[in-house]
Amino acid sequence: MADSSHQEHGRKVAAMFGRIAGWYDFLNHFLSAGQDIYWRYRLVKLVRPRKDGLVLDLAAGTLDVSVELIRQHPELKVLAMDFAFPMLACGKNKKLTGKHAARGGHIAPVQADGKKLPLPDCCLDGATIAFGIRNILPREDAYSEILRTLKPGARFCILEFGSGSKRIWKGVYNFYLNRVLPLLGKVVSGDSGAYSYLADTIRAFPEERALGEELRRAGFDRVMFIPLLSGIVYIHVAEKS
Repeated sequence: MADSSHQEHGRKVAAMFGRIAGWYDFLNHFLSAGQDIYWRYRLVKLVRPRKDGLVLDLAAGTLDVSVELIRQHPELKVLAMDFAFPMLACGKNKKLTGKHAARGGHIAPVQADGKKLPLPDCCLDGATIAFGIRNILPREDAYSEILRTLKPGARFCILEFGSGSKRIWKGVYNFYLNRVLPLLGKVVSGDSGAYSYLADTIRAFPEERALGEELRRAGFDRVMFIPLLSGIVYIHVAEKS
């Protein structure tokens, strides 16, 4: 029963992101005041893959993290996997064609389920997920698949919002999250539901230490977290022993 409800959740999330795919990049930059670019830069800095290795960008969306990976590591190969095909298609059209066509030799967009990765064991030199782990239920299935496919010593790096249950900036951030974000999402994209969903999942997400414990229970070692922007965002790093 739980498995079928999780599958239905996945389909609904994929459909929702498919509806806003064309607005996704603009809204990311606009709603974060451009900070999302720096957050992805910091995320990729912590991956530390082999120079010419293979890295998974899970929940790749419109490929921003994938592009940052090859910007910092030009010889990498990146598997950009996402459950929502329209997001990948939008990213491919914007970032892997025309003057950016050369990136296509390094980034391979693939529609896939993060809980059942179509990859062999111990094939990855690193893995990332940016603002996507809270959309996967149960998270433990994704952790298990990442751990299975990473090589020993490789890192899994997560970029995610902190728990919206904490008061940040004397509650200003919480007001923005609960009231302003859904309204702006509706005005710009016409879909307030997607950004109400965003606020709901941030509020329900584990705080940073609890997420670290989830990763340790899943079998990862050397787990750490780095707060950004007063803890609005965290980067979590975990290694496979």
